[in-house]
Amino acid sequence: MPIPDDRPGFLRRFFGGLWWLVDGSRRLVFNLLFLAIVVALVVGWLRSGPPRLQDKTVLVLDLRGALVEQYSGSPRQQALAQAQGQDTDQVALRDLLGVLDAAARDDKIGSVLLMLDDFGGAGLANLREATMALERFRKASGKKVVAWATHYSQAQYYVAAAADEVYLHPMGMVGIQGFGRMRNYYLDAFDRLGVKANVIRVGKYKNFGEPYFANEPSKETLESDAFLYDALWSSYTSAVEAARKLPAGHLMKGIDALPERLAAKGGNVAQLALAEKLVDGLKTPDELRAMLIERGARDETSKSFRQVRFASYLDRQSPRHSGPAIGVVVAEGNIEDGDAPAGAIGGRSTAALVRKAREDDDIKTVVLRVNSPGGSAFASELIRRELELTRAAGKPVVVSMGDVAASGGYWIAMAADEVIADPSTITGSIGVFGMLPTGEGLMEKLSLHTGGYATTWLAQGYDPRRPLDPRFAGLVQSAIGGIYTDFIGKAAAARKTTPDKIDAVAQGRVWTGTQALERGLVDRTGSYGDALAAAAKRAKLDPDPRIVYVERDPGPMERVLRLLGADTLAGQAAAVVEQQIAARLPPSAAAADALWPGWRREFGWLSDVIERRQPFTATAHCLCTPP
Repeated sequence: MPIPDDRPGFLRRFFGGLWWLVDGSRRLVFNLLFLAIVVALVVGWLRSGPPRLQDKTVLVLDLRGALVEQYSGSPRQQALAQAQGQDTDQVALRDLLGVLDAAARDDKIGSVLLMLDDFGGAGLANLREATMALERFRKASGKKVVAWATHYSQAQYYVAAAADEVYLHPMGMVGIQGFGRMRNYYLDAFDRLGVKANVIRVGKYKNFGEPYFANEPSKETLESDAFLYDALWSSYTSAVEAARKLPAGHLMKGIDALPERLAAKGGNVAQLALAEKLVDGLKTPDELRAMLIERGARDETSKSFRQVRFASYLDRQSPRHSGPAIGVVVAEGNIEDGDAPAGAIGGRSTAALVRKAREDDDIKTVVLRVNSPGGSAFASELIRRELELTRAAGKPVVVSMGDVAASGGYWIAMAADEVIADPSTITGSIGVFGMLPTGEGLMEKLSLHTGGYATTWLAQGYDPRRPLDPRFAGLVQSAIGGIYTDFIGKAAAARKTTPDKIDAVAQGRVWTGTQALERGLVDRTGSYGDALAAAAKRAKLDPDPRIVYVERDPGPMERVLRLLGADTLAGQAAAVVEQQIAARLPPSAAAADALWPGWRREFGWLSDVIERRQPFTATAHCLCTPP
């Protein structure tokens, strides 16, 4: 009987075992490789912190963009700009103050270098915050601050003057020219077009709408502007002269004699700045670099002085995440109805932030940091009411006024335990206005006509194509008058005085923080730090409390949509359209744009008034910007 041949089965088992060994080895190798990668990533993450600073490191404050209370724009826009190495054109005041305070305690930081060429400035109040932070750094640490720029604008020089030494490029200049503003007036132009502004206001100094019904500023506007700008200019010059140890009046004398003094220097503006003691020396970048290497330490890698940049040093700071805290709500920008993104104030969204702070058990007190010229009266009241409820809940509320806290910006400050303004804050402007533009004359010039049927006169009370119905104008005047009465009534209650006394200093007039204090509109003048200290004291917190900035948290889906750009499609499309239109504009249009800076701002908002046709909408806005 033949013996069965088992070789096929043996071969199958052999090659099967061999494949198992090969496949197992493959899996093992790949698993080990994967594990090695994971371990490397974890170790790399644990060691990914910035390199340790060495002694005599110079903190380079290369400030880029405007000094703001809060970064504007979506997180995606900011992240993409940073990832692409682009400037975000903003410096948060809180970041600058935090970095300087940390550097004063850091033994590795030997000095500070201010690089101000790209600094966009701010209003005088926030510039003062920056200079006070520099002074705290110098006094607390004994370390030097050096400033350098190719050219100094007026705002840049105000900050630079707080340094121990100020240097300028040999071909540079210091541009100090004073404060003031020029506005366009459109009455004659509107008459030629057949357009009427129909401005309705309460307050003889409430001059937001004045350019649309006049050809020149009123005496009240000139009086108010002179009183405001003279005070701000005095504050600027006295601060600079004190910082630079110059005699009082030195800057004004230099401006008055500028033509003769510049001619005597052969037109060399840098030499003039040196002669006028505005700077301590003229240095090119390589000369500045050599000086800092000699004073500090040389970095062999960069072949320059040992340094850490502002953004890098900021990333090294670690905020506290637990314990009792002061909740800071930032109110910066125009006040709008509904929701608004960071860098603007929405009646609904900012009120929600106040409510969020009130309902957070870790937050024991609230500081409202205001930098706003106002806007919607209704939105302002929504925010004020939430602050009132916060006080009623037992949490103290302190208002800190920045560059501007006027009109609606003052309205939201009327529910605080304490109001602290910078001496140079622009505030007040307690007044209300409305505008109902009509173009019946333009319709006639174009031979256009309109007509139709309505069940009531009110349905056609306001139509921008037809003359304004006097009854409708009376309704709006009554509504605006009622809002003004409410405004001064709430202000009187907040300031513990009478409506008549508030009315006497209201009427839409703006004041500096110091002038507002003299008129009882604020409790005292002081800094942002003073407001934080006052809030901590009222809430019985430690002298160095945790600070929490209360901001809207995006949900998971919103984070995805933001990453994909869904929130910016309209803005991107608008930008493309604007670029295409600009490219096709005739030279005359481009010239008009250069001749009338800000014309889009002055007229763009009118389209919203015409489109919505809300007869009882009142605006509490001062149209005032920091000089």
